[in-house]
Amino acid sequence: MQRREFLRRGAVLAGGTLLSTRVAFAQADSRQPRFVLAILRGALDGLASVPPLGDRNYGELRRELALHAPGETGGALPLNGFFGLHPSLEFLHQCYAARELTVLHALASPYRERSHFDGQDVLENGTPRPHALQTGWLNRALAAAPAPAAREAGVSLGQNVPLVMRGPAAVTSWSPSKLMALDEDTLSRITELYSGDALLATRLADALAANTIAAGDDGEAGMMAPQTAPAAVRGSARYAEVVRAAAGFLRRADGPKVAVFDTSGWDTHANEGGAQGQLAARLGELDAGLATLRQELGPAWKDTAVLLLTEFGRTAAVNGTRGTDHGTATAGFLLGGAVAGGRVIADWPGLTARALYQGRDLAPTLDVRSVLKGVLAEHLAVPARALEQQVFPESSAASALRGLIRS
Repeated sequence: MQRREFLRRGAVLAGGTLLSTRVAFAQADSRQPRFVLAILRGALDGLASVPPLGDRNYGELRRELALHAPGETGGALPLNGFFGLHPSLEFLHQCYAARELTVLHALASPYRERSHFDGQDVLENGTPRPHALQTGWLNRALAAAPAPAAREAGVSLGQNVPLVMRGPAAVTSWSPSKLMALDEDTLSRITELYSGDALLATRLADALAANTIAAGDDGEAGMMAPQTAPAAVRGSARYAEVVRAAAGFLRRADGPKVAVFDTSGWDTHANEGGAQGQLAARLGELDAGLATLRQELGPAWKDTAVLLLTEFGRTAAVNGTRGTDHGTATAGFLLGGAVAGGRVIADWPGLTARALYQGRDLAPTLDVRSVLKGVLAEHLAVPARALEQQVFPESSAASALRGLIRS
């Protein structure tokens, strides 16, 4: 099915510190919206994660990486008759069936080169150019959101606070420890040692309290998977650890309502694999982590929106090492109980040689800033004026995409 027929049928077009005070975004109802941003660093292959099975050029371009039709061995999971979902994304497929997942395709930031560092900077700073600002769009959105009463409006989970969360709004951070848990006697001695310094004592108390929040009920946050375990086991354990920590913060009435974490390993230049292989394993780890997030959030899931983004896509054709090189447009995912899901949003450009961007990449037709404006306005009540002026400067051509969040 080509673009004109596709659009006519309307298949897819659609217009560590302790937190001690409560975050409450002004809403017309009693909801407490939670927002999670996950950045997939390394450039996710959108044509692999969400294959356009109905495009007759897909198989020829993808060759040995092409996924089979739903129902066949190793086939894609069905979405809307034109697009499928990688078979490793079983939880996301369940969310789609429950109308809690919206797939975004032919999606891109304003960046049109192929540097990971510059692409990620544009994705996070919210402008059309790399290094244009030293603050991030999500932090500026938190600063503009109505009446954020808490000391920290958001939490960053990882070794560093990413650019997207830096700026005027106060945020906190939590990082999994690479050390074994301290016994009570050692911890008591450290506490006594720090007691003579007010600043150190406060920081230690805050860090311990934050770790308790992140740990939830099991008290095991911060414990790394044994380094002797297989890499896949360690990877899954890291995902589970981070998302459990995120849920521990978000489900608290007095905790932050926005969380950010990132993942790496999406730069599949060689031996990418199809239904099985390197990318499939990575997608499976991500899918399992998201399932854990839903489970750990419990009742808070119904008010949660999770957005998965990457800096750019990958080439439409397979390279000489059975992988894909840096591209342009890609796929993104918006899921959660607050999402108006069960659909794919894409103005599909097609995969003919003429339709490809610079003759090699999936062409971008959906601006990521349109998605972000829609989510921030509908879910976090960020004013439109702030979105246009402070959060995403120079973005007038990217109109907010409406209807992404359940009314």
